[in-house]
Amino acid sequence: MVPMLTFFQSFPVPLQAAALLVLSNLFMTFAWYGHLKSLAQTPWYTAAFISWGIALFEYLLQVPANRIGFTQLNVGQLKIMQEVITLTVFVPFSVLYMQQPLKLDYLWAGLCMVGAVYFIFRGA
Repeated sequence: MVPMLTFFQSFPVPLQAAALLVLSNLFMTFAWYGHLKSLAQTPWYTAAFISWGIALFEYLLQVPANRIGFTQLNVGQLKIMQEVITLTVFVPFSVLYMQQPLKLDYLWAGLCMVGAVYFIFRGA
């Protein structure tokens, strides 16, 4: 097994899934949006191939994360966890890497996600 995945095996299953999804989202966010800054002057197809290469690492973490998580969580819980993590990774990326202003809308979106987490996990 991949050494990083072996390290996470000592954590509770939901934490294993969340940790791997955070790492996966770092790759996903750079694959989806990093080219807007770092490859802005290259043809779109070059950016697409580079993004695809970055996304490979996303999938190498995301697939095990979801398989591990699905042993104790349902697919809805995995999806909401993924969305919360996506927003948690995206906001610092947007502010720090893309140098976009921090907007109050991120807070409102985060509060909506807290509601989603409540409803999807309340019966667990």
